[in-house]
Order: sequence, then C-alpha cells, then structure tokens
Amino acid sequence: MSDRLVWVKSSYSDSQGSDCVEVARTGPESGDSLTHVRDSKLGVRSPRLVVPAGVWGAFVAHARRV
Repeated sequence: MSDRLVWVKSSYSDSQGSDCVEVARTGPESGDSLTHVRDSKLGVRSPRLVVPAGVWGAFVAHARRV
C-alpha cells in the first residue's frame, strides 16, 4: 500500500529540511478512510501513525485552537 500513497508535506514544515511531517490519505474507494502520518526526513523508512480520517480531523481542529 505505501508505494501507492500520495504524501503531502505539511505547510508548517520548514524549508531547511527539519520538522517535516507528511500526510497521505486513503478514502472510501480503497475500502477505508485513513490518514497516514510520517516523518518526511526518513521517507519510506519512517514509522507511520495511521488513524481514522475523522480522528485526524479532530486532532487538526484542536491543534488550530491551541
């Protein structure tokens, strides 16, 4: 599955190559609705956090308020 994911770098990541987070999403067409999160510095070697899309949305909404 990982080679089919389209990773997008966070707009909050800096341009110096540090503090980089990438997110990829799978949708209903793939049989799930998940958000995959990884450290872009490690690329395919990075451990991933995979959560339901709704959980990720709630996290981002909370982070925006803090």
